[in-house]
Amino acid sequence: MWNEFRTDAYRGILAETIPLKGYNGDVINAYSARPLGPGPFPGIALVHHMPGWDDFYHEAALRFATHGYNVVMPNLFFRFGHGEPGDVAAAARADGSPADDWVLGDLEAALHLLRSLPTSNGRVGMIGGCSGGRNTFMAACKLQGIDAAADLWGGGVIMGPDQLNARRPVAPIEFTKDLSCPLLGIFGNDDQAPSPEQVNQHEAELKKYSEDYEFYRYDGAGHGFYSYDRPAYRQQQAMDAWQKIFAFFAKHLQNVPAPVGSGIS
Repeated sequence: MWNEFRTDAYRGILAETIPLKGYNGDVINAYSARPLGPGPFPGIALVHHMPGWDDFYHEAALRFATHGYNVVMPNLFFRFGHGEPGDVAAAARADGSPADDWVLGDLEAALHLLRSLPTSNGRVGMIGGCSGGRNTFMAACKLQGIDAAADLWGGGVIMGPDQLNARRPVAPIEFTKDLSCPLLGIFGNDDQAPSPEQVNQHEAELKKYSEDYEFYRYDGAGHGFYSYDRPAYRQQQAMDAWQKIFAFFAKHLQNVPAPVGSGIS
């Protein structure tokens, strides 16, 4: 549970930038953060958002590692060059964003690496917000070896014909029937990408195929409301969402009962 640990317990992590052979054999960079100790530990493939492979998501990797997860976060914007995260993200947007095939190849490499670690417990989850939520859902439908997936306000799961292109030829919602793991969805009711109506459509598609999922929606919160470095941050909703994220992954990746309590009274 959030902020619960023994104060006399050893806590240590190793975090570093590593090479990762991703899509088409391209060697990209990734951020690895893992607990020190014999384990075994579950793994998390962390999928960064459209603003980039930035400091906020590096800190999120450290948070998961501190709580007992091996984490790998590929730099999905690697092919657009290097520089400040915001500049690289702008270059990615200007070029049309990474192709879905690139993303899936890079994330599949992260899954393989996490499962190969000597401290792995054999179970791997995936989580991302914004475009990372979209990519997480897409990966959970298209890739093998994901035991649990968390889509945080994934915009672009539902796409109109005018939004499809050579790099993004199919809307991820079309893959729903192939979802192969439990799914957590967290959304703000003030968001427009996805809008509440799009979240309803997404949930209706999940119900059609009787998938194992749980959706939570927050009033007074918009897009990216757990990003404390942005005006969208909503402290109460963000902390409750983190409780649900940790409970979800504890249930499906650690093989232990999920913690009780939402964090909001």
